[in-house]
Amino acid sequence: MGTHSFQAPKGTRDFYPSDLAVRRHIEAAWRSASIDCGFDEVDGPTFEHLELYTAKSGESIVNELFSFRRAGGENDYALRPEFTPTLARMIAARGGALPVPVKWFAIPSMFRAERPQRGRLREFYQWNIDIAGVEGAPHDVDVIACGILALERLGLTPRDVQVRVSHRVAIARMLAALGVAADKTADAMTLLDRRDKLKPDEFALRAGALGLSADALARFDVAARATQPLAAALADLAAKIGISADEFAALDDVRAAAARVGILEWMTVDVGIVRGLAYYTGTVFEFHEISGAERALAGGGRYDGLVELFGGPKMPACGLGMGDVVLANALRDRKLLPDDGATLLPRPDVFVISAGGDLADAELPKLVMTLRRAGLHVRTSAKATRNVGKLLGDAGKARARLAVILGAELADGQIAVKDLDAGTQRVAALAEILATPRTLRLP
Repeated sequence: MGTHSFQAPKGTRDFYPSDLAVRRHIEAAWRSASIDCGFDEVDGPTFEHLELYTAKSGESIVNELFSFRRAGGENDYALRPEFTPTLARMIAARGGALPVPVKWFAIPSMFRAERPQRGRLREFYQWNIDIAGVEGAPHDVDVIACGILALERLGLTPRDVQVRVSHRVAIARMLAALGVAADKTADAMTLLDRRDKLKPDEFALRAGALGLSADALARFDVAARATQPLAAALADLAAKIGISADEFAALDDVRAAAARVGILEWMTVDVGIVRGLAYYTGTVFEFHEISGAERALAGGGRYDGLVELFGGPKMPACGLGMGDVVLANALRDRKLLPDDGATLLPRPDVFVISAGGDLADAELPKLVMTLRRAGLHVRTSAKATRNVGKLLGDAGKARARLAVILGAELADGQIAVKDLDAGTQRVAALAEILATPRTLRLP
């Protein structure tokens, strides 16, 4: 009978120890930044009722999901493609019982039934941070600043990543000032949102359908691609587009809040950032790698109506989502991840070696367990060899800090302790180590 070679499903990943060490390295930066910024960790189910996602994003999202119905069941479910609906549902379930502001973060696995390509897989991990119950630019900037803090801890700088920020109210006022009729605002925002996905002639054709004059169309085209550092005067950007600076008042609040926090150098105004039309209501932003070689590292904004949509109280909210795939690509491109992820694995404190003999073989298991009970990371070899040199080589490959050798000295109750970093060696009493394992004096 023949055998079948099984592979991981397309668009998913196997995480061998060195691969998982890289993921944990990224997650550690996410988690530490979240905690230091005052967010508490939450999680939810891997799948939800399908209507949770259609209620937020409409029926069109079904084509992007892994959805299913249990055999004999009546309910449709979907693997979670994002975390925000779950978070909003959780907040709605507790209602006014939650302390305000609600500051939560999560690092769940996500699933998208899309064609796998660079930066986009069918299963990925995403960091989500959200603030609910408060509104205003300072809280939007609090979310952005937490995202920046994580990137800094991974070695990225404003020369690597820029946060492109806009504001839905400012965009709407800008479009009105350009002459876009109220019933065409949604179409104009959709066009702005798709500017990078459309060829110039297609963009121009759709822009013409907005009913604008030739002059207004030219200014709309400028607005679609107009960017500048957030630290610069917004009046300059307004003049470039040909509108009053008053239309950017909401963005000016974001600029002032970012200045107080000290993150202006990370931020760029980009009024073409819309983030779709599903539920964002105020500040919107995307984290972009400077070279443009990657998709957006992160995105988010203010969504003040979502908790209420799911049956909860009226509760403003702002959040960010950052995936691990694009971020890891950006870090690798900048040599901020090691070539060998194994170097990120936890270093053993002690590698215990038996140099041979019944006494050494009998004492080794007890010593190993005693050290582990003391909270030390201890490894030993399963090899049958008594060649201490080869075993010390294994200890070095494992990146152990110390090697404890049970050898001839054991007849006198002694063991050899070798500092593998310094290359020095000393003798210690086995009874003393067993009684107080920390006397190994780890470097």
